[in-house]
Amino acid sequence: MHLKTLKRSRFFLIASLADHDVFYRPDVRTGFEALFRSFDRDATFQFFKSFRRVRINFSDAVTAAEARVTLHKSDFNGKEMRLYFAQSLHIGNPRLEPPKPDKQFLISPPASPPVGWEQAKDATPAINYDLLCAIAKLGPGDKYELHAGTPTTPSVVVHVCESEHESSGGEDEEQRRARPCIVQTRRPEYTPPPLH
Repeated sequence: MHLKTLKRSRFFLIASLADHDVFYRPDVRTGFEALFRSFDRDATFQFFKSFRRVRINFSDAVTAAEARVTLHKSDFNGKEMRLYFAQSLHIGNPRLEPPKPDKQFLISPPASPPVGWEQAKDATPAINYDLLCAIAKLGPGDKYELHAGTPTTPSVVVHVCESEHESSGGEDEEQRRARPCIVQTRRPEYTPPPLH
């Protein structure tokens, strides 16, 4: 389809076809085009086979109306052909322009830090070696008070679980066997990196 033809012919019909042969057989297509060229010898055609539609472009509105009145619901190649007027859309500019912005909200970037600011280095974690030592010395059944209680706060006490061999006398043999054995995780060997 030539661009000049599209600009010149703004009057067109859409033909809805039940017959598929017009899209595949050149002789049927030539017969279809001859029907409309009897009204306008400059008529052009666009075939949309997946939609089973044909766009017929005419040079003026009168010939398009005559063709529609004469050929609508007529028989073509043994099947009914329906014709519809299609509304042409005229866009002033050939390029699609973005819509006009009614509101423009700009998000400002984050503020810069003040001059001379430096990021603070992360402090080394506080390790309570006394607490670790006391917990390591605890044996099964012992307890260690982490935080002494006051009249307004409770005390925090660590109770170490009994070992598998030293259980309370109230349990029978099956209950002792059902209790899972928790293996203590060995502390990994750590060698500090040499100081330079």
